[in-house]
Formats: sequence, structure tokens, C-alpha cells
Amino acid sequence: MSVLRNTLTQSSWTFGSRILGFARDLVILAKLGAGPVADAFFTALMFPNLFRRVFAEGAFAQAFVPAYARTMEAEGEEAARKLAEETLRGLLAVTVGLVIIAQIAMPWIMLLLHGGYRNDPVHFPLAILLTQITMPYLAFMALAALLSGVLNSAGRFGMSAGAPTLLNICMLGAAFIGSDNYDVSKSLAVAVTVAGALQVALLWYGVSRQKVRLRIGFPKITPRVKRVAALAIPGTIAASGMQINIVVSQALASFEAGAKSWLYSADRLYQLPLGLVGVAVGLAILPRLARAARASDEADSRGTMDNGIGLAMALTVPAAAALMAAPFLFVDSFFTRGDFTSDDAALTAQALFHFGWGVPAFVLIKVLAPGFFAREDTRTPMNFSLISVVVNTVLGAGLFFFLKSQGVYGFPGLAIATSTAAWINVILLFATLKRRDWYNPGPELLKRLVSVMLASSALGALLWYLAGISGQISEYALDSKFVGAIVIALVGAAAYLVFAFIFGAIRLSDMKGALRR
Repeated sequence: MSVLRNTLTQSSWTFGSRILGFARDLVILAKLGAGPVADAFFTALMFPNLFRRVFAEGAFAQAFVPAYARTMEAEGEEAARKLAEETLRGLLAVTVGLVIIAQIAMPWIMLLLHGGYRNDPVHFPLAILLTQITMPYLAFMALAALLSGVLNSAGRFGMSAGAPTLLNICMLGAAFIGSDNYDVSKSLAVAVTVAGALQVALLWYGVSRQKVRLRIGFPKITPRVKRVAALAIPGTIAASGMQINIVVSQALASFEAGAKSWLYSADRLYQLPLGLVGVAVGLAILPRLARAARASDEADSRGTMDNGIGLAMALTVPAAAALMAAPFLFVDSFFTRGDFTSDDAALTAQALFHFGWGVPAFVLIKVLAPGFFAREDTRTPMNFSLISVVVNTVLGAGLFFFLKSQGVYGFPGLAIATSTAAWINVILLFATLKRRDWYNPGPELLKRLVSVMLASSALGALLWYLAGISGQISEYALDSKFVGAIVIALVGAAAYLVFAFIFGAIRLSDMKGALRR
């Protein structure tokens, strides 16, 4: 399978989902603004986002796919089907149990995640209620992840990549239900759980079309389930370090009114390249890496990793340059409307800048981790992920309260800590792959990375200049900041292609080869 083809399939569906998600967020921020109600809702939405990213965007699948593919090759389709069915039953039992426990313990959980509002008699109970409504999404996402893993193992990436669009469609419609922001927040929470059920139904249909018949029943802890669990639990923790860091940051942000909303708004922009590139490349290269590892084909393994890293960085580093060069331009143009003001945009831009230089690291984690997962080593990435969580927690808390003691907002310190922790994770992953002789980058990749950095630096300089004259550009773009920002983004994208060809980050032969494949 072509890494580029599967990446494009995943990215195309993800792009469509993110466009819908972007429209959804424009409406939600306009309806809720940045304040206590928005903070309560974004706390409730944190759980669906966490489990969507941990499960649906590859963490569970990266651990399950190699085991499923190995069983398929060694024992046949029926054995692989039984493995999926047994894992499905066990996963459903565990996640439903977690949902029930969380529903009961939610008031105490909120003391950790939303502690800054603990003395607020209105908005603290609202956060509890909204999160209880959204919690069933956990179980739905676990099932969706397993079903996606079955489809991905068969080389079917489209349906699993397209399923998340249902969440955005449901939430976009729900945002218009309610007379005030309290009612709207409740409608949105209900929509999250409804969307989870619809995603599972769609993926179940997709798996059935592959003639894989799965049945829900009483769980049994078989040797195969134990083996999958031994891989999946550490693998899921390993791939979710960044998401845990976001949860930690959100918990700290509750001590600063509005900070959760500003961090959420920044998250919506910097997560775009992560979802379009990092997750897509990671999912696309994993089956190929797993086959190369079983065949002890080091050349194919290195070539796959080189292709994955080169493609990811060619698309991600320019995105990082754009976010750092013009953070306020994009936030203000896209999000400032309704109850979300230009002052909110300026504060969001502070966080977005610091998330920007972490974006390449967020993506590299997704691309480097499959180098371990393909060899069924999920514990090493898990350990590094936990180290990053500790770094993020200690550094984030330190910076947050230090900045507040200086009389300024503390939430930018949380963005700094998240990006720093991600780069530490990348360094640990890469150094270990190299030390074990599982991956040594080729000279062509190193040359390409230098070219990408040069092209991205030129792009950053151009966007910084265009941001300075964005008011004039908007006057000629239907007198709209939104349209002006779109024009600047399109000019930047076209300019990057030119810079990339000039500096050699993209070669014409690569494009022709990709089109032929």
C-alpha cells in the first residue's frame, strides 16, 4: 500500500471533518463566548475530545492493528474475527464500567478538572451535569476504535476517517437549539452522545461489508484478549500523553476565568495539522512497518519511516511557521464574533504562538511511535509518554502560578509546558529507535528536512508581513476580516509550494510518482 495514498485518504476525510468542526466551533464560540458557561461546556467536551483522540485517532488502533494483522496472516480470517470479537466484548465491558463509575464520581472528578469553579453554585454543577451527559461517548469511541482497526487492517481507511464528521454535524445542529447559552450547552452535550452512537453504527456497517461478523456477548478473558490487552493498554497510554497533557493544562486553567475557552480556541487551530498529517501518516505507515518488522526487512522499514517523517514535516513545519507568524490574524479573523471578542482573540493568540512551535513535535510523536508499535513494543513509548506528562505537569504548574504572581495571565505558561513536553518525548523516541538500530534516517531525509526548514522560514517571513497589512487586504476582500484571512492563507499556501520547489523540499519527480501510484 502506498503511504502517500493512504495518508491522502485519511487526510481528505479528516480535512472534511475538520472543516465541519471549524464551522461548529465558530458557532459554539459565538453562542457561548469565553466565560463560565463556555468553560463548563469545554470541560465536558474535554472527555469526548480526549477519548476521540486516544481511541479513534489511532492510539488504540496502533496497538490493535499489528496483533489483528499477525493473527490474520498466521491463523486465518476466522481466528482474526474471533480475536476482534473477544476484544470487542472485553473492551465494551471495561468502558461501560468506567462510564458508570465516572457518572457516580463526577462531583469529585470535577474537583480535579474544574477546581477553580468549585465555589461557584451555578457553573460548577453545570460542568458536572454536562460531563455526565457526554461520558457515554467514552464507550462508543472505544468500540469505534476497534472497528476502525479492523477496517484499517483490511486497507480500508475511508469510513474510519469519515466517521468523526457525524460528531461535527450533530453538534453543529444542536448549537441552534436553546434560548440562552445554558440551554445551548445542554443541547450540545446531548449531541455528543448521540453522535457517538451514530459513529459506531456506521463503522459496524462497514465491518459487516468486509464480511467480518462480530457479536456482542459476555466477555471472556482468553489468551488472545490478554495479549491484545498487554499491547493495547501501554500503547494507548503511550499515544495519549499529549492528550493527558491537555487535560492537565485544562485543570490548571480552571483557576483563571476564561482560560479554558482561550486554550480551547487555540487547540482548534493547532490540532488541524496534527489531525490532517500526524494521525494520518501514523495510521498509514503502521501496517507497512508491521509487515517489514515481521519480514526483518530493515531497508523497507527505514524507507517507510523516512517517507513518513519527510511527508509529515513537509506539511507540518510550514503550518507551525504560519501559526507563529500570524497567530492573532487567524484567531481574530476566524473566531471573533458574537460573545467572543477581539480581546479574547488576543489572549488566545498568546497560547497559539507557543503551541505553534510544538506542532512539529506533536506530529513526530504520531510518526515515530509506530516504529515501536510495529515491533509490538508498546511499553517504551508508554514510559516516555508518562515522562512527558510529568514534565508538562511540573513545568505547567510552575509557569502558570509564576506568571500569575507577576500580575499577568498564567495560561500561556501551560502552552509552553505542553510544547516542551512534546519535544522531550520526540527526543526520547528518536534516540531509542536509533540506539536499538530500529531506525537510522537516510541522508536524503536529512537534506529534505533542511529544505523544509528553509522554505518554512521564508513562508513565516511572508505571513508576518501580510499580517501587518491585513487591514488593507481585508478592505479589498469584501471588507471582511474572515475573507481577508482566507486570502492570506491561500497566498501563503501557494507561496510555500514555490519556496518548497526552490529549496528542494518538494521535487517534481515525487509528485509525478505519487500521481502514478
